[in-house]
Amino acid sequence: MQSNITQLSKYRLQQTCLIIEDSEFDRRKLTRVMNKSRHPFHIEVAATLKSARRAMEKGPVSLILLDNNLPDGLGADFALELAHDPNFAEIPVIIVSDWPSPFMWEKASTAGVAYVLSKTEFDGRYVHAVLEGKKEKLLN
Repeated sequence: MQSNITQLSKYRLQQTCLIIEDSEFDRRKLTRVMNKSRHPFHIEVAATLKSARRAMEKGPVSLILLDNNLPDGLGADFALELAHDPNFAEIPVIIVSDWPSPFMWEKASTAGVAYVLSKTEFDGRYVHAVLEGKKEKLLN
């Protein structure tokens, strides 16, 4: 019985990363990066913005990895939506997209997105920088 309580306590202390990505291949890649992170994460995945909203209703989210082109909308628009919601505005967001466009960069900047990265350049450095507040070091 004690071990169940300990496991439940560890689960509650663990941060949650929500990966919003419609490609199964890319979800697996992002999950692998997060599992190698020095920060312990519980990973939730969503293939659409609708399922991401449902996942966010279940409990607190510590970090969002967000694709821009999703079946039911644009990730940059979702980031703006989150930025205007006091319940979610403080969650760090990293947009990880195949083809970052100037329009995406503008919306991301307005929404306070931590990084806009191509899927090939995303790695654990950006996760650590966001969680440890060292964004400036990677941009220089």
